[in-house]
Amino acid sequence: MRVLVHDYSGHPFQAQLSRELARRGHAVTHSLCAAYVSGKGRLVAEPGESIVFEPIGAGVVIQKMQFHRRLLQELRFGLELARQVRRTRPDAALVANVPIPTLTVFAMAMLVLRVPWVLWHQDVQAVAIRSFAGNKLSRAFRFVAAGIEIGEKWCSRRAAAIVVIAASFEGVHQAWGTSHKVTVIPNWAPLDEIVPVERKNDWAVEHGLEDTRTLLYSGTLGLKHNPTLLVGLARLVMDAGQNVRLVVVNEGPAEDLLRAEAARLEVPLTLLPFQPYERLPEVLGSGDILLVLLERDAGAFSVPSKTLSYLCAGRPILGLMPAENLAAQLVNQVGGCVLPPLESALPEAAAWATSVLDDREQGDELGLAARGFAEDEFALTRSADRFERILSDVV
Repeated sequence: MRVLVHDYSGHPFQAQLSRELARRGHAVTHSLCAAYVSGKGRLVAEPGESIVFEPIGAGVVIQKMQFHRRLLQELRFGLELARQVRRTRPDAALVANVPIPTLTVFAMAMLVLRVPWVLWHQDVQAVAIRSFAGNKLSRAFRFVAAGIEIGEKWCSRRAAAIVVIAASFEGVHQAWGTSHKVTVIPNWAPLDEIVPVERKNDWAVEHGLEDTRTLLYSGTLGLKHNPTLLVGLARLVMDAGQNVRLVVVNEGPAEDLLRAEAARLEVPLTLLPFQPYERLPEVLGSGDILLVLLERDAGAFSVPSKTLSYLCAGRPILGLMPAENLAAQLVNQVGGCVLPPLESALPEAAAWATSVLDDREQGDELGLAARGFAEDEFALTRSADRFERILSDVV
């Protein structure tokens, strides 16, 4: 079977799935958007691998803060993706994390080309954008959000099958009339690529973190996050007597906000761009506590993949996120701390973090529990079997 897998973000576990499908004898082209800035997975074919990695959008800088230019760019990416389908001639396609303008152009092209495709629904973008717009943005943007919902619903109806990452998505698809096509397959992280390492590792030494207690956040900071909570948390932990440094690995509009808030509260801050994927185990291993942020309005429909990587890394996890989020449930299962993403929750979060930093044995136990859970739940074979069956069925 010829398969095109397009993961707009270039995340690790989607690439791992493509590799597994290729290992099983399928002709797999793995596509991504090179213009999208985020932590990337292992996206180069190794010697002996038959998989082909083929990005779209190379050489483009996405204009995140300029709506009209970004819209035109995302429509262009849809055309590039359609040309990629026409060129590779897959029997089926699997797409994930795609902006709705890009996805709409792609879905139209698939109708013309008569190629069945599967929507790997990682986030209900209509819900996230509408809730954000309702609280913070103008009435004009609410109309944009309504357009996004129409496009997302239309694309879902065009897909031959839909994979969602949590049961919370099922109500949305019932409302859209697409629930009969839905299969729930939770996300995972690559166990063999993200492994626990020593706290004093080469990456920590290179950045002067080997002898400093750290609160570490690694991943995207976007619409669903409140970056100032990270700084406020670190300040309270410092006030409790801990000598800590906040480490944030991220690129984007949150950088200036973090710098300003850290300067205002006098919090030591190490702010770094996304690191090479092969160094991710060292990056995560350099955190004494790993942090997750997610705003309340996006809680039920967005599962931060960084949480899954954190579990693989075997470190204590503190999440400021809605309790109903699937990732929050995972953190609770391994003994981590989950509190609402609110300023009022920071004292309790700081007390938990201080307790863990004071007791290395407790921190080690939490890390072992996290890794043990990942080893029990993130079996690639089981998930790959289900994706392979879905793709075969739509063909």
